[in-house]
Amino acid sequence: MQTHTSIQKNNGELLLVLLVFTLIISVMNATMFNVVLPTISDQFQLSPSQVSWIITGYMIVYAIGSVTYGKLTDRYSLKNLLTFGLILFAIGSVVGLVAAQYWMVIAGRIVQAAGASVIPATAMIVPVRYFSPERRGRALGTVAIGFALGSALGPIIAGIVSSTWNWRVLFVISLLSLLTLPMYRKYLEDEKGAAGKMDFIGGFLLAGTVAILLLALTNVNSWFALAGAISFALFLLRIRYAAAPFINPAIFRNKPFSFSLMMTFVMIGISFAIPFITPQLLSSANHLSPVLIGMVMLPSALMAALLGRRGGKLADEKGIPFLVYTASALLIIGFICLSSVVGMSPVFIAVFLIFGVLGQSFMQIAMSNTVSRTLSQEHLGVGMGLFTMITFISSAASTAAIGKILDFGTSTFHINPIPHNSSTFVYSNIFLALAFLVVVMAALYYVQFRCAAKMAKDEKPDRTSVTS
Repeated sequence: MQTHTSIQKNNGELLLVLLVFTLIISVMNATMFNVVLPTISDQFQLSPSQVSWIITGYMIVYAIGSVTYGKLTDRYSLKNLLTFGLILFAIGSVVGLVAAQYWMVIAGRIVQAAGASVIPATAMIVPVRYFSPERRGRALGTVAIGFALGSALGPIIAGIVSSTWNWRVLFVISLLSLLTLPMYRKYLEDEKGAAGKMDFIGGFLLAGTVAILLLALTNVNSWFALAGAISFALFLLRIRYAAAPFINPAIFRNKPFSFSLMMTFVMIGISFAIPFITPQLLSSANHLSPVLIGMVMLPSALMAALLGRRGGKLADEKGIPFLVYTASALLIIGFICLSSVVGMSPVFIAVFLIFGVLGQSFMQIAMSNTVSRTLSQEHLGVGMGLFTMITFISSAASTAAIGKILDFGTSTFHINPIPHNSSTFVYSNIFLALAFLVVVMAALYYVQFRCAAKMAKDEKPDRTSVTS
């Protein structure tokens, strides 16, 4: 007769397969509409700022939803939350599919995001809940496959669909996520946290903070930034004095967790610059179509998918710091090489992207594993939800900052002496700056890790003397 542990282990393996498929659909849904924005703009006679709300609105709700679902796992079962989220995702897809006016497209995207944001929250919690710390790295490595393939396939499929049929067919692809619902209902357990009061005021303040700050980042607006700071201050006051706060402030007194979140924000922001800046480079310097850009980026994503589990195994077998340093080395090599070949044949870009995208995938695994090991069971749901939210805000901050740099146009100087085309100097400089930032953050991680290891070593004799 199977024990509960063995059943949970078998369920975990099956759930990972389902998660990979669902993540591919979810990540594709977040990225493939970028390609068809010009088409939608022409159809509805929209300005660039108006049509950008298809992405901005989705991003805001997705970021808020990820931490909200994480918090709700402390109160409701993951099975019911996922059911609710996937059905909401499908409803939003249908609204977008039949949209006759632009406001309906926006409504469909927002409802989609409200449902789809349950998927990354689930992807972070299932490996932690169904796998021991010794096997968690491999599970998170498997999850990374979904992120990698979704990022790669999104632009390619969007280009093919929009040129062959109609951009509305992209909403049909999102409906495929419903196919996984019966399996989730079967293999997810009914486990849920202790029921308690829900701090709706705290949740509203956090949602407002995230929404306003993302608007400040995407629009580079100082008034939004000020409003976001005020909202954040009110949120801090709320969680400090509320009887049952939306987020227990004790979680931030966990220094390893707080440091891990800081590292996550910077390292993920650096690595997620790759999928944003590469299409810009290939479009402006190499004049490639969206489909060809997707083809150039495909080999690196496939390599990241193939080696995702290997990255997880490295964390399990040699420790998380080893994976952090490996990911950092790959990113540094990738950034320096890309800085040197900007403006050259797309083949060179495709080859050196493999280093960068693989480093990006490994860094995602390393950071999620690091954060998960700093959390107690009590703070697991909201802690991993915060991790997901931070990665989303980080990627938004990264793209906003790089986008602003690219808005200034061509650069008159270049740090790397290899490129000779002045139109590519700005891309070369950005890649080198990102490589330098990786070096700085890896060094900071090394210092922090050494200090933590030394403290643990110093405390060990004290615990021994107490127990004796």
